Amino acid sequence: MRTAYKPTYSFLLLLVALILINTVLARFAVLGIPLGGAKGVSNLFIAIAAMILFTLWFGAYGAVAAYIGGFIGAGVLSGISPEASVYFALADLWQVLIPLVALRMLNVDLGLTGRRDIICFVAFGILINNAFGALWGAVSLALGNVIAWTEVIPTMTGWFIGNVVVTALVVPLALRYGTPYIQKSKIFVRNYWY
Repeated sequence: MRTAYKPTYSFLLLLVALILINTVLARFAVLGIPLGGAKGVSNLFIAIAAMILFTLWFGAYGAVAAYIGGFIGAGVLSGISPEASVYFALADLWQVLIPLVALRMLNVDLGLTGRRDIICFVAFGILINNAFGALWGAVSLALGNVIAWTEVIPTMTGWFIGNVVVTALVVPLALRYGTPYIQKSKIFVRNYWY
């Protein structure tokens, strides 16, 4: 009989570390490579690659950290009001939750060892998630009066293209070569919370 798993303080420390990393990466990306005049948006949002990796490796802890890191780093610290940042940061959450849920449900090997694994990852971890996140983010910025409605399409397009490039270049390689090591650790999350 299997005993019930109880998360330890290691997961709390992991969550805090992931939040700090995501916040710094998000802030650096929107400062260093801004997209037009849109606050909180970057041509190459390098933080999204880390956020997706952390969520695929550490489950819901990574997703929570992506939301909080986006809220603080790309939102509040970028000059977006806390009220608008609440909705704006959901873009990061969707961009990590879509691949997490889809790849778990489809039983994808995170090491991307098979053709099916790669196809599922490209669909849900590069294209669908980033398209939905870009749409959500651009519309939420317009609703929060951060950008004009006329800027939604260019912001969404730049966001999507930049995130696809970053995700496609970084995440598959990290999954392929990093997953075997991460899976051996005690902090790898096989489901959502444990």
